[in-house]
Amino acid sequence: MKPAIAVIDVHRTYKVHTEFHANPLAQKTIILVNGSLATTASFAQTVKYLATQFNVVLFDQPYAGQSRPHNRNDHCMTKEDEAAILLDLIDHYRAQYLMSFSWGGIASMLALSLRPATLEKAVFASFSPILNEPMLDYLSRALVCLSQEDGDQVGHLINTTIGKHLPSLFKRYNHKHTSRLSAHEYRQMNAHVQQVLRMQAHCHLDRLGGIDIPLLFINGELDDYTSRRRPPDGPLHQRLPLRHGQQRRPLYRHGTQGRLAADPERPARLSATQHHQQTLHRPARPARHGRIRRRRGARIAPAERHRATRASFRRRIRV
Repeated sequence: MKPAIAVIDVHRTYKVHTEFHANPLAQKTIILVNGSLATTASFAQTVKYLATQFNVVLFDQPYAGQSRPHNRNDHCMTKEDEAAILLDLIDHYRAQYLMSFSWGGIASMLALSLRPATLEKAVFASFSPILNEPMLDYLSRALVCLSQEDGDQVGHLINTTIGKHLPSLFKRYNHKHTSRLSAHEYRQMNAHVQQVLRMQAHCHLDRLGGIDIPLLFINGELDDYTSRRRPPDGPLHQRLPLRHGQQRRPLYRHGTQGRLAADPERPARLSATQHHQQTLHRPARPARHGRIRRRRGARIAPAERHRATRASFRRRIRV
């Protein structure tokens, strides 16, 4: 089903290309926020999964993707400008959930600090409000490439740093996309990097105390660029106000190889090896004695074949 395309006028200043993937059975709407230099195309696979349960909203920033032809792009936007656009879209589509990727998390957290009325939960992927040493080194190198508007060097830098664990196909697409951006997009990202480096710990931690909804950070175990250190003065969620009857929930957790971190209150999923080991030590049921006899050429029903295989396997284990 094709999405509903709309160009929304935000504060009579910016025109934003949006895509609304409707699910007639969904009761909730989720809005996805791009990372730097990315467009709605980067969420193509994500939409396939989320659209089975939610209405999904995608959008391009005014300087990027399909929004760029609708704007003059005669000045660089700030992260506060992006946060204002995001707030307007959340209100327009009455979104209950938000998911951001990478640097889309900066504008998302700034928007959440203003407490949009409809939003209930938010997820941040590949993002940390703390700038660690690898990220600071990456940003300083990115400034050189962006100031020279050297697309090839930008693509190479991304694929050898924050994207070094991506499959080769993804790296080729990354390089192809980042090396063909307009001069204004490179200037825009240059301005963003300089603004982020001036910010207090990436996105104004002093303003994040206004966030009053559950947040979840999903960061890969191999990701060196998202800090595993908690924000200063204790975990961020300890400073967030609680709604009446709301309980504290784990907030700042690292996933395992990009998967969602296990909730300590729920049993962890076992690896294939652990599951096999537990199966071997599990008390076996009494084996079925005797073989299943059948006529020559007759087919064994799937259930009988399965029982025979299990009984044979248990006999081998006991031996």
